[in-house]
Amino acid sequence: MSTTGTPSVDRLADGTEVFTKTLAGAPPLFFVREAAGLRALAEAGARVPEVLAVDERRITLSLVAQGHERTPASEEAFGRELAELHRTTGPRFGSVDADPAGYLGACPVDLSPTGSWAESWLARRVVPLARRAAGEGRVDPATAALAERVGDERLGPAEQPTLVHGDLWAGNRLLDPAGRSWLIDPCAHYGHREVDLAMMQLFGGFSGRVFAAYVEAFPLADGWRERIPVYQLVPLLVHALLFGGGYGVQAGDALREAAR
Repeated sequence: MSTTGTPSVDRLADGTEVFTKTLAGAPPLFFVREAAGLRALAEAGARVPEVLAVDERRITLSLVAQGHERTPASEEAFGRELAELHRTTGPRFGSVDADPAGYLGACPVDLSPTGSWAESWLARRVVPLARRAAGEGRVDPATAALAERVGDERLGPAEQPTLVHGDLWAGNRLLDPAGRSWLIDPCAHYGHREVDLAMMQLFGGFSGRVFAAYVEAFPLADGWRERIPVYQLVPLLVHALLFGGGYGVQAGDALREAAR
């Protein structure tokens, strides 16, 4: 999702520049959950801005200097770094801590901890979001009902709960002047690593070198490309709810493909 909140670059008393996002009337725990996700990614070794301060209306982060073009070397390095991040596993699917609240963009998503990936992805996110999209006229009700027909087998072979960024579109990856990749604006949780890979292919912005380096470092189960539609369901439904327009059509297409 695009950055949510009003961004600004501020200067501390010692002259250090920081990045602040504010949002009047922010949903409960909105920035607190972003901070929790950033801290979880940092603990796993990902390169993310440091959380300097957070409250119900704003979050202040260390400023990431930008200015390097993407190169074959930077893309391959990012693929390997993402593979390494995905080797971080947890005991259950869902939230990175005890709080089940989550936000994808400004849309709340249920990250309640569960021992079942199908429950986490399908029962707690895909089905409720599809029902809401139908109720708000974003998706045809008959098409939205297909969410309840997506079988557990469409999620691929069982894997351990994996720490994922959760909102990995190209705008949430920055390159600093040295060509190093940084991750921002996560919906971090323990899920299935194909969630990140599917999101990366939804809006483009990642070269084939990223995926080739990733697969070389951490091979994927057979059929992962066929599972892309089911792992794009949540972001597409959220986009339909937040922005409407053609996203409802795309979400319907993905539902039909996932329910086949």
